[in-house]
Amino acid sequence: MDKQGTQKKTIPAQHQTHNPGLESKMTPEPEYIKKDYRPSGKLKNKVAIITGGDSGIGRAIAIAYAVEGANVVIQYLNEHIDAKKTKKLVEDAGRECLLISGDLREEKFCKSIITKTIGYFGKLDVVVNNAAEQFPQDDFLEIKTDELIDTFRVNIFPLFHIIKAAIPHLKKGSSIINTASVTAYRGSDHLIDYSATKGAIVTLTRSLSKQLIKKGIYVNAVAPGPIWTPLIASTFSAKEVKKFGTNTPMGRAGQPSEVSPCYVFLASNDSSYMSGQVLHPNGGEIINT
Repeated sequence: MDKQGTQKKTIPAQHQTHNPGLESKMTPEPEYIKKDYRPSGKLKNKVAIITGGDSGIGRAIAIAYAVEGANVVIQYLNEHIDAKKTKKLVEDAGRECLLISGDLREEKFCKSIITKTIGYFGKLDVVVNNAAEQFPQDDFLEIKTDELIDTFRVNIFPLFHIIKAAIPHLKKGSSIINTASVTAYRGSDHLIDYSATKGAIVTLTRSLSKQLIKKGIYVNAVAPGPIWTPLIASTFSAKEVKKFGTNTPMGRAGQPSEVSPCYVFLASNDSSYMSGQVLHPNGGEIINT
């Protein structure tokens, strides 16, 4: 995908009843890596964990990391078809991929991701906390308590569990990268609880970075704008999907391939003077950081 500038572009109306959504059922399927991407070995022999790595932004990160030389561990819930495809794409790039299926709501499972990674690869260099869920609701009074709790159990609590388990295995130069959202900065009237978790991720990133940089561990985040992923197809109505991303200055939704380079940068030595920061691939929206 070349740079497109401002270009009004809509996505065909569609909705998936399957939750989490499946990338294999999206039209068009998201682009996970640009055809003209030129790797340069930035992550050679590193080991990276990516939660929600089976599809969407997570898949794009996994492929980008693989072509840059990293072995990848992908956590996912139960989207086995998408996960197996991502694994094959990683292996096609000449790297190893370990799939770990399970529920991030369970602290024990979160800890097991680290244990299995160390057991399989013997080390850990990069942790990408990317998995998330959302329950769009136009009326604040209609936000269900169980969905509110679940959103925090998936979007924010696992970061604490995974990072706590990972820290003893991370060495100087290691990276923790968290997926926030543009909604953490501008808010969202129909994703209030989701936006709250993303705001918490920004604050966690900034606060934890101050503590861990003393150990040489870098903590940063990425705050994507509207990106075409299975989460969108499975949680928004067909009408909302059709106009998704058209309100950005670029007039379109972004592709996962346009976000993953941020994660490569933050995991590589190129970002050696950055910690506690957030990158903003959001279609040109100007925000107050």
